[in-house]
Amino acid sequence: MPRRSAGGGDRCLGVRQAASTMPLSGLRVLELAGLAPAPLCGMILADFGARVVRVDRTSPSPVSTDTQGRGKRSLALDLKRPSGAAALRRLCCRADVLIEPFRHGVMEKLGLGPEVLLQENPRLIYARLTGFGQTGKYARSAGHDINYLSLSGVLSKLGRKDENPYAPLNLLADFAGGGVLCALGIVIALYERTKSGRGQIIDASMVEGVAYLSSFLWKTQNLGFWDRPRGENLLDSGAPYYETYKTSDGKFMAVGAIEPQFYEQLIKGLGLDSDKLPGQLSYSDWPKMKKKFASIFAQKTQAEWCSIFDGTDACVTPVLSFDDVASHQHNKQRRSFIKNDKEEISPRPAPLLSRTPAVPSLKRDPFIGEHTEEILLEYGFTKEEIAKLYSDKVIEINKPKANL
Repeated sequence: MPRRSAGGGDRCLGVRQAASTMPLSGLRVLELAGLAPAPLCGMILADFGARVVRVDRTSPSPVSTDTQGRGKRSLALDLKRPSGAAALRRLCCRADVLIEPFRHGVMEKLGLGPEVLLQENPRLIYARLTGFGQTGKYARSAGHDINYLSLSGVLSKLGRKDENPYAPLNLLADFAGGGVLCALGIVIALYERTKSGRGQIIDASMVEGVAYLSSFLWKTQNLGFWDRPRGENLLDSGAPYYETYKTSDGKFMAVGAIEPQFYEQLIKGLGLDSDKLPGQLSYSDWPKMKKKFASIFAQKTQAEWCSIFDGTDACVTPVLSFDDVASHQHNKQRRSFIKNDKEEISPRPAPLLSRTPAVPSLKRDPFIGEHTEEILLEYGFTKEEIAKLYSDKVIEINKPKANL
């Protein structure tokens, strides 16, 4: 098996810290295997010290499709079998958190709904992470990020002039409105439990999560930010000073010079005279100004523009590719990206805590069923019970061979 390389902690955060001192140390989390949002939620908790068990479906292949399994262990369990469902009930009696990503009604059919599990463990935080939520017309419907984004109203704001609305990858609803806000809900519920001693159910809807993220849009409707059609406003690619521009080497620069003093530095860096230009807020001149800015940015390479704008307050930065982002000086100085034992790069957990920062695992993600036996023993199952579950094919045990 891969070994953690010497100095891995230094590569990670520049500090050495035992997992027991992380903020969520000692927290027991069961994450029912699902698609992207729930795995992110579980990974966030694991990165900050929780002991996260991913409850996988039994599968012919030990390789999981979960690419966010960092710091987790895997237990392969067939929940459709009565003895498998009973095993999960026992696990939940000793757990602090259950992350459940299925459509409304699935867990109830298995006899694993919150009314059952909370009766057996009143301190359990039962987090239900779904697209449309536990109630409403679409509660039992299938969907993906673009559907949740559309129902939230946010998708109607995204897109350029005279183009259809577009979804920016699947980041907003799945991950921000889903996985991140669910993790926030879990931490909030855990804090409340310190006062009441009681768990509760979290209904984390990605529609409502991404709508909540858009609160600024709602709160600024009467301030003139969004008076014009989509793609013609200040922050949606309408303004020439809040836009991306192509450079002579085929790369891009991002411009966000909103405030007048920043805009003046942008104009200066572009070699223009503000006295000979239309006013910054002259909407009718925006299309013409975008063309002017584009023609100027196209005359130099990205590196040349960085040499002009770095160290200024023009709010002009390079659009970095995934290949370049970890080597950028700012990110290197902050150690914003980490490498695992396979030299794979990923973002460091955020935010950075001064006293008890996250120290993510640098080991590979778990195989399906890799830790089945040790987890069941840890949660109070006897070796005889485990052997019975294994012989009945309710669980799978996939111990990888050591690399010699």
